[in-house]
Amino acid sequence: MKDMLDSERSRAAEWFRTLRDEIVGAFEKLEDNHSDGPFAEMDAGRFEVTTTKRHSDDGSDAGGGLMSVMRGGRVFEKVGVNVSTVYGQLGPQAQKAMAARGVPGMEDDPSFWASGISLVAHMQNPHCPAVHMNTRMFWTPHAWWFGGGSDLNPCIEYDEDTAHFHATQKAHLDPHGTEHYPRLKEWADEYFYVPHRGRARGVGGIFMDDRNSGDWEADFTLTQDIGRAFLPAYVPLVEKRRVQAFTDADKDTQLVHRGLYAEYNLVYDRGTKFGLATGHDANAVLMSLPPLAKWV
Repeated sequence: MKDMLDSERSRAAEWFRTLRDEIVGAFEKLEDNHSDGPFAEMDAGRFEVTTTKRHSDDGSDAGGGLMSVMRGGRVFEKVGVNVSTVYGQLGPQAQKAMAARGVPGMEDDPSFWASGISLVAHMQNPHCPAVHMNTRMFWTPHAWWFGGGSDLNPCIEYDEDTAHFHATQKAHLDPHGTEHYPRLKEWADEYFYVPHRGRARGVGGIFMDDRNSGDWEADFTLTQDIGRAFLPAYVPLVEKRRVQAFTDADKDTQLVHRGLYAEYNLVYDRGTKFGLATGHDANAVLMSLPPLAKWV
C-alpha cells in the first residue's frame, strides 16, 4: 500500500473537483431557469466559495478544500457542495475507529490521505426533495478504499420520484455488474436508518463503504459512475416540483422532516464524526445541517 502511486490519488482528487464543478454549474442553472411559481420573484442564488483548512496538532500543512454554499435562492434554501483533500496523522480516536473497521497497523503508522466530495441540498419548495450525495477515497499505508452514494430525502413523498431516482442509480451501476444495485440499495437502507425514531431518513438510494476489490481502476470507475448518476437522478425531480404551490401545512411538514435529518447527521453519520475527529473545518463538516428545522 505504501507504493500506491501519487498519480492515482491525484486522479481521484481531480475527479471529485470536476464533479463538484459540474454540480455547482447545474444548480446555478436551475436558479436562473426558475422564472415562474413560488419564489420566482427572488434573485437567482449563487454559490459563495471559501477555502477550508484542516488543522493538524503540530501546525503543519494538513490539506483542505473548497466549501461552496448557496443560501436563500429561488430553488435552494441552502445547498452545500464541498470538496476536500486532507492528509497527515490520525489521532488516537480516529485510529481506534479505523482499527474497528478492520484497518491493520494503524498503531504503527497512522498516516492517512483522504479526498472526496460531499453535497446536501435543502429546498425552498417542500415538494422538492432534499438530497445528499458523497463520494470519497481513503488511503493509509495499510489499506485503501472508496465509498459514497446518494439518497433522496423528501418530506412529501411521490412514488414516481422515488422510482426515477432509484432507476437512474441502477442504470449507472448495472454496467459494473447487476449485483451492485441491489446490494448498495440495501446498504443505503441500513445505513440511513434512524434507530431512535424507528424509521428511515428518506426513501433511500445507494451507499457503499470500504470498497477495495483489489482492482483500483475498477473501483475508481464504479465510484465515478455513482457520482455521474447524481444529476440525472435528481435534477428532473427539482424541475418538476419547484413550480408547485404549497400550503403552510406543507412547509411545517418540511421543517419537521429537517429535524429528523439533523438528528441523523449529528448522531450517526460516519462522515460527520470523522471530519470533526480529524480537525477539519467545522463549518464545512456541519454544512449538511438545514437552515431551519423544528421538532414537535
